[in-house]
Amino acid sequence: MARETSEAEAGMKGITFPAWHGKHYVTLAELLVRLGSFGLDLTWRVEFDESVDPRCVELKARSTDAGMDTLTLLSLTTPFLQLIDAEARGFAGDELMVVLTEFDSSSWDVRAVDEGVLSDLRHHYPDAEAL
Repeated sequence: MARETSEAEAGMKGITFPAWHGKHYVTLAELLVRLGSFGLDLTWRVEFDESVDPRCVELKARSTDAGMDTLTLLSLTTPFLQLIDAEARGFAGDELMVVLTEFDSSSWDVRAVDEGVLSDLRHHYPDAEAL
């Protein structure tokens, strides 16, 4: 999947951490919950390379045009959806606020305009490193 780093994304701070913690896989749904109130009112667009679940069709359809709200995205990724090479972009209006990128089911990169969000995620994922 060809993704270009936007000017807004280039100015964001970010962290990276393994997607697997022992036998536990950190899902997109888990990250959405960890965003807390910061992510609640965002509009999301999700891109991915492989459709690994029937819900991927719905994710792709809802990611076009206006995107989907956080609760819709959460409902489509719960209880467990492991995406491969995926990117979820959260917007407030036209402003990009957060980018969640999953690489080959092995790691997550999180970029956000709010350093507090990254700090909270570092608390939950202490093996996180700065991008």
